[in-house]
Amino acid sequence: MIPALVCTPLRIEQLAVRGGVHTGLGPRRSAAAAARLPAGPRLVAGIGGGLAPHVRPGDLVVATEVRAPQGTVPVPSATLLAGELRRLGLTVHTGPVVGSDHVVRERERVALAETGALAVDMESPWLASPGEPFAVVRAIVDTVGEPLLRPGTVANGLTGLRRLRAAAPAFAAWSSALRPRAVLMASPRSFCAGVERAIDIVERALDKHGAPVYVRRQIVHNTHVVRRLQERGAVFVDEVADVPEGATLVFAAHGVSPTVRRDAAVRGLSVIDATCPLVTKVHNEVRRYSGRGDTVFLIGHAEHEEVEGTVGEAPDDVVVVGDVATARTVTAPDAAKVAYTMQTTLALDEAEDIASVLRERFPGLAAPRKDDICYATTNRQQALRAIAREVDLVLVVGSGNSSNSRRLVEVAEREGTRAVLVDGSADVDLRLLSGAGRIGLTAGASAPPHLVREVVAGLAGLGPVTVAESRLTEEEITFTLPREVL
Repeated sequence: MIPALVCTPLRIEQLAVRGGVHTGLGPRRSAAAAARLPAGPRLVAGIGGGLAPHVRPGDLVVATEVRAPQGTVPVPSATLLAGELRRLGLTVHTGPVVGSDHVVRERERVALAETGALAVDMESPWLASPGEPFAVVRAIVDTVGEPLLRPGTVANGLTGLRRLRAAAPAFAAWSSALRPRAVLMASPRSFCAGVERAIDIVERALDKHGAPVYVRRQIVHNTHVVRRLQERGAVFVDEVADVPEGATLVFAAHGVSPTVRRDAAVRGLSVIDATCPLVTKVHNEVRRYSGRGDTVFLIGHAEHEEVEGTVGEAPDDVVVVGDVATARTVTAPDAAKVAYTMQTTLALDEAEDIASVLRERFPGLAAPRKDDICYATTNRQQALRAIAREVDLVLVVGSGNSSNSRRLVEVAEREGTRAVLVDGSADVDLRLLSGAGRIGLTAGASAPPHLVREVVAGLAGLGPVTVAESRLTEEEITFTLPREVL
């Protein structure tokens, strides 16, 4: 695909972005420029007027769509470009930009703001190239309550031009990322039954008891899920002591130690347990092994909440084994009385490497009746492994504190493919996309499905995209809800 033309309505904007094409001020000149320019991708960069009160002089607005009398032009790559701009340290807003054929005065600004638009300009809709990648970035000069014709406009204009100059590397990254792509989706991906159950529990608790409902730690490790539940009235706390006496408290999906349960009882809290049943299984195993006098090797990461809760079942008898090196040196008071369990969200091959060392060193090592690693974790890893070598880059959708999402990155890397973890489409680094014509896409078990769809939509804004799905297996497991929310 040919590089994007950076269209700048004013000469001074052209100087600010160190190049580009001067297209002229206003709809008539913009339409004339669009007619003579070659077809292809275009990025409109310049100063503009703010509409929303939170959009201030010097801020950048990246259009998610451009509205005009002749119709609306969608801009699906907006979140990707906005993310690149934010990584440059710029203040960025995303939302609709309105194209106007006249200077918009204060009363009209208010009316436009009520439609949800963030900024207004006089060129963008007329510069769009039909069927081609398109982007609009406006540095705000005049805002609500601060009209264009005022003494401060000159200073604001200089600030806006400096922001455009600072944004130039992002414009280049957007242009270099333009190309046709094939996206290969690993399936299963995204929510598992335990995550769906945990989220459902919090939502039902809010419906039943009203806000606030308190949740100890993050219900699942995903920032988008937590934010949405906060908007509904969930309050996330670090410890039981942070919850008012007598309030409703939900234990997160990763499980808690018996000490936490006792603390909640002392405070008279109405507890609803959202612990994943597969995590509960590991807790039961630890109690069973320690109850018969075994030292329990817990294969997992000591800092993870699931491991903290599991260790709490028998802190004097559990030894966390985080890697093969530890497995080769770990000891037990009685080498004949040992067992192991696993954190449910580990990479299967990594966990098995550790377990094999333990089995070799302790021939009598007791093992779980069934694998501890969650079926969903295993399925997502195997599904990704099946496609990783067929693509140039793997995008794993998930939050940075999600263990199973981070393990997916490691799985792809062990297959020899570059992989990155992205919390959403705004985290996709455009520079990584420049040489990637085939993208593998998956999501951790705690990542909502809509985030995957948004990544695909963002990629489609950079050029034609074909999407294929590689389905390894169907997941039909469901878990019952606790009686407290039924």
